[in-house]
Amino acid sequence: MKNALITGITGQDGSYLAELLLEKGYKVYGLMRRKSVVDYGNVDHIKDKIHFIYADMQDIVSLITAMKISQADEVYNLAAQSFVATSWDTPCTTADIDAIGVTNMLEAIRIVKPEARFYQASTSEMFGKVQAIPQDETTPFYPRSPYGVAKLYGHWITKNYRESYDMYACSGILFNHESERRGLEFVTRKITHAVARIKLGVQDYVELGNLDAKRDWGHSKDYVRAMWLLLQQDHAEDYVIATNETRTVREFAEAAFKAAGIEVEFEGEGVNEIAKDKATGKVVLKVNPDFFRPAEVELLIGNPAKAEKELGWEREISFNELVERMVKNDLAIVEKEIKSAN
Repeated sequence: MKNALITGITGQDGSYLAELLLEKGYKVYGLMRRKSVVDYGNVDHIKDKIHFIYADMQDIVSLITAMKISQADEVYNLAAQSFVATSWDTPCTTADIDAIGVTNMLEAIRIVKPEARFYQASTSEMFGKVQAIPQDETTPFYPRSPYGVAKLYGHWITKNYRESYDMYACSGILFNHESERRGLEFVTRKITHAVARIKLGVQDYVELGNLDAKRDWGHSKDYVRAMWLLLQQDHAEDYVIATNETRTVREFAEAAFKAAGIEVEFEGEGVNEIAKDKATGKVVLKVNPDFFRPAEVELLIGNPAKAEKELGWEREISFNELVERMVKNDLAIVEKEIKSAN
């Protein structure tokens, strides 16, 4: 039996990864920050199968203790301040967690168990103002947010520990991946949850920012499988994990409405753009300039050829299935909320 330590275990990716590792027979440890109210987040349904350790990415002593307790063979660092918009409001905290926190975790591994294998959750936001289309492992980085900059530090410090200390430390450069467990603050889940509320008559419309931003969207369940594969190789290397398909936020919204049985038609452009329900003529989507980023990332599309060839990884859940699953899940959640209110 292998021991695995997951930081950020209560989040979207952490929960799917925990399920995967438990299925494979791992003893799973998860880091949790102490709060006044205990919140198991997305692993509430499997919390009895996980060994929780209280620690913080900004406290190296707690991470050293976590390594001593878990004696982890594999460490998956998924902890982060992961919302790009918030990184503009809290740039220093984002740096402390997403950049220095990675160094803290690597140091804890080096001190306690240097033979442990380490996975760093890197991100397509490091490409930012893209220098090549599509983006792969050789594409230069150009981050456009405090989040992207912090993540780039985490990516490079991982590479430096690999080369300096001969540690098995690697990064998965994951492009946007969503799921039914995505936080409501993220645009994809904001859309599907709002669509469900509009469909069930408890909300009139949803406000979004830049509808022309293009992203490469996959499902988290497919992507955590790639994380595991990265740590099963003979040598540590970095890989892009993506679908090699890109769609606009507008297309995501259109697909979400369609999944709920609402056909929409877009009118206007820029901050004046709206979407109307074709059947009723009601406005169901509006563009709000307050939701635009200070520096926008216009296009992300990843080339996963290396991962497909060397890891044998490929995605199983299509874009349309991803959207349909998210909408179906949110419809069930909203229906339950309506019944509880009544």
